[in-house]
Amino acid sequence: MSLRINKAVWAIRSIFFVCGLALSSWAPMVPFAKARLNLDDASLGMLLLLLGTGAIIMMPISGYLSQKFGNRTIIAISAIVIALVLPLLAFFDGILLMSFSILLFGAGIGTIDVAMNAFGIHLQNIYGKPIMSSLHGLFSVGGLFGSMGLGILMKMGLPPLTAAICISVLVVLTLGLQYTNLFSAAEEFANIPAKHNESQGWNWSWLNKGVLFLGFLCFIVFMVEGAMLDWSALFLHEDKALDESLAGAGYAVFSIAMACMRLFGDRIVEKYNASIVVFAGALLASAGLLLSILSPLVSISLLGFFLLGCGAANIVPVFFNEAGKLKNIKTATAVAVITTMGYSGQLLGPAGIGFIAHASSLSKALIVCAILLFLVGPLYLMNFSSKKKSLKA
Repeated sequence: MSLRINKAVWAIRSIFFVCGLALSSWAPMVPFAKARLNLDDASLGMLLLLLGTGAIIMMPISGYLSQKFGNRTIIAISAIVIALVLPLLAFFDGILLMSFSILLFGAGIGTIDVAMNAFGIHLQNIYGKPIMSSLHGLFSVGGLFGSMGLGILMKMGLPPLTAAICISVLVVLTLGLQYTNLFSAAEEFANIPAKHNESQGWNWSWLNKGVLFLGFLCFIVFMVEGAMLDWSALFLHEDKALDESLAGAGYAVFSIAMACMRLFGDRIVEKYNASIVVFAGALLASAGLLLSILSPLVSISLLGFFLLGCGAANIVPVFFNEAGKLKNIKTATAVAVITTMGYSGQLLGPAGIGFIAHASSLSKALIVCAILLFLVGPLYLMNFSSKKKSLKA
């Protein structure tokens, strides 16, 4: 059985990596899509919004599908959808077909996100050791490789369509090699903890106050991540007078710090309890963001982004761990809820920051993010301390 579990661990690690790879491969194709479709910035923004829309639509549904058919089946189907649609994003030159393709691509990403996280939590409970942080770390590493890898393939002379097909083939090959190493539905359902069997089917169990509270905390953390993606470059350019060509350094430093810390996160969680990881992480992340905002030196601001990435890295994986411990709600349902709420923060949060920045300034808007991020630590301790493992429904 231990060999079976070890194979499953390596299989889900591979799935997380190629999922991050496939998602980030879209980024280098965006300029080509804009030129091919002859879009202005506003139209492109509406088109890009469809990716997140597709993901959020499918996340709650994915929880139900995973309960009914098992996570392995849902992972396989969604991975195939992603692999088939990715080349189409480099091919279609009509706005309707492109819009549908991006919506479908987002739906595949949202579906696999819930299923692979639910599988990872279930596997971790059987494995007996933390694995969620490293899984999220591999997703981040896949993201770094995807954004760079597709660009390198195109730099070598491959057209965007051919480069995208190469990524899709890698996704399908990985799935084919690892599919049987993932637990089947029968294996999963046979090992579901008894506390989850109290809640059968898809019902109002998602109103569990514990999972909604975790979803709210995820909303805050994902909102800050979204702010770094959408606003960090503008902040460094306008507030710190950094050249436009270098303004992306803030997000790059943040992303690298987060990926590295997540790869070592399992050891950190295993050595220290979850309460310390969340509280200290939120404190460090908040301090890092404030340092970036208040420092007059660009080098210190970049250090702040690094600290922000280090502190925030393992907070969300801990929240997923807690979701798997909640009573009276199945893991797939809990993961679907907190993932949906989290990604809503990533999509809606940056827009809210824009409104605050318009009314005052971007620096003040980011200070609001820092304050909310700091509050994540004490709020978590109040409800998920070592003495209170989970909130009851």
